[in-house]
Amino acid sequence: MAHYFEEQPQAASRPSSVDLVLPDLHLRLETDRGVFSPERIDLGTRVLLESVPTPPQEGHLLDLGCGYGPIALTMASRAPSATVWAVDVNRRSLELTERNARAAALDRVRPAHVDEVPEDVRFAAIWSNPAIRIGKQAMHEMLTRWLTRLTPEGVAYLVVQKHLGSDSLQRWLSDQGWQATREASRAAYRILKVTR
Repeated sequence: MAHYFEEQPQAASRPSSVDLVLPDLHLRLETDRGVFSPERIDLGTRVLLESVPTPPQEGHLLDLGCGYGPIALTMASRAPSATVWAVDVNRRSLELTERNARAAALDRVRPAHVDEVPEDVRFAAIWSNPAIRIGKQAMHEMLTRWLTRLTPEGVAYLVVQKHLGSDSLQRWLSDQGWQATREASRAAYRILKVTR
């Protein structure tokens, strides 16, 4: 079975598009098979984008697990002076994010494979609809890797479905020494706010 978290998706390409409609933004985004939620903007992503405060206006921001870019492009639209890193393992996702950012004239979006982000970059904010289906251990390793790159004042917002373990993830984050609070809850999704 093909997964959207493979580096080179096996699914044959079948390009399509979706509309990202938010109170402050309307974009048509290119999608394709082999990436996360290619038929529609995922509900968790929508809940995140409609719930979080405006990102910091300066510095580096991170969309962890960018897919075809709805979170990264929203961050870039809301913080036009910041640099937004759109990070994924999936090369097809990164190509789509790059095309979507170019089409939206959001030139401060930097699509990058997880291993291609310079080590010295620190993030003022991380927004993520994390890939829960990669498994608990892999997800914990991924979150540890990127949360430790928050600036001292940095804030991460994660959207996780309740029945996919949002409450246990919140406990795990707290056990690791992070401040993890439930910021919002809607349509069976939780928004977790994570700080140092």
